[in-house]
Amino acid sequence: MLHAPVCRPMLSMAIAVAASLACGPSMPAAADGPIVAPADVQARIVSLGPWPPPLMPDPGNRMSGRPAAIAFGELLFHSPRLSTVGGLRCATCHEPWRFYADGRATALGAVDGGRNTLSLWNVRFQRLYGWDGANDSLWAQSIRPMLDPREMHASAAEAASAVRAAPELARGYAQAYGRLPSTDDESVLVDIAKALAAYQETLVSGRTPFDDWRDALARGDRHAAANYPAAAARGAALFAGKAACIGCHAGPLFSDGAFHVALHRSQLPDGSPDTGRSAGRQHGLESPYRRGGRYDDAPRPVPSAEQAASAVAYAFRTPGLRDVAATGPYLHDGSVANLCDALQPHAADAGGSAAPPLSIDERRDLVAFLLTLSTTDGAPLAEPSSWTCR
Repeated sequence: MLHAPVCRPMLSMAIAVAASLACGPSMPAAADGPIVAPADVQARIVSLGPWPPPLMPDPGNRMSGRPAAIAFGELLFHSPRLSTVGGLRCATCHEPWRFYADGRATALGAVDGGRNTLSLWNVRFQRLYGWDGANDSLWAQSIRPMLDPREMHASAAEAASAVRAAPELARGYAQAYGRLPSTDDESVLVDIAKALAAYQETLVSGRTPFDDWRDALARGDRHAAANYPAAAARGAALFAGKAACIGCHAGPLFSDGAFHVALHRSQLPDGSPDTGRSAGRQHGLESPYRRGGRYDDAPRPVPSAEQAASAVAYAFRTPGLRDVAATGPYLHDGSVANLCDALQPHAADAGGSAAPPLSIDERRDLVAFLLTLSTTDGAPLAEPSSWTCR
């Protein structure tokens, strides 16, 4: 059995009420539940669940689901010793109280980054990682920031030495692996990454008001469905229908895991264009840590089918939308601060065309829907300006 998901910060049960106030007036729900949409659109809404998905171990990481490795990974996640930049930790950019994001437009590291920090919630369910899909396992993705000179600016030797030298880390390593760290720096680096991945696998977000409504729709319980705000129900119908958001934000993760061309172009800190997936694919194919490589714990083809797939320039992975109200700014470069503004077309289909623009009332209903994708706990909730549609 895998370790149970860790506790997480929550938004309030007042979120649906706040959504109605922030997003404008809404029609009252019918006594037997809101009329959702035509049957085909309702079926698409039901396809956005159930939540959570089954928790399966990662066959490429022998530490996956092991309590001692999870504990060691959590210790590493909060340790500044893996970085040569003073005080920088994994948790610097993935702060637990910020839903494992950082609230900044672009990431903070040894130098200012060029991309927005993705939340780590539900990262275990992905196939390719990061905005550009440069890595095809969670443990390989955990190596990237350690070695990146723009981020934690360490080497394999420096990371391994830190674990050997710090008594609490050496002890955690021994408890997870049954031995002290070896003299092989790269092997120790991989072991660090696999423990970090084991911990990150536990970061699974809780159920939301949407999940309760979706389940009610799936079982045909219109009485239970009546508890869902009418504005959010209209937004869900738009999401799965006219607005076509579900074309990319599909399934229980609200992400198809695929890469779509961004209509908005951005630059990396050195001034070069950020080409997204095209550069990420090349990195993945050249990585010694790819699936099927020498450090993978499950025999499989080299390279993985996902990594070998063709890549398009300026394409970025579809981010998941769970807890989206708490994880702005938005887009791959953090250039949009307001959730309502992020609903404007920002990605193109294979033919290069984008969805039609939405009216202000439609965007208000969509925001009302997106706010119900956050777990709630019954505490009062102020209206953040980042939600408001004007």
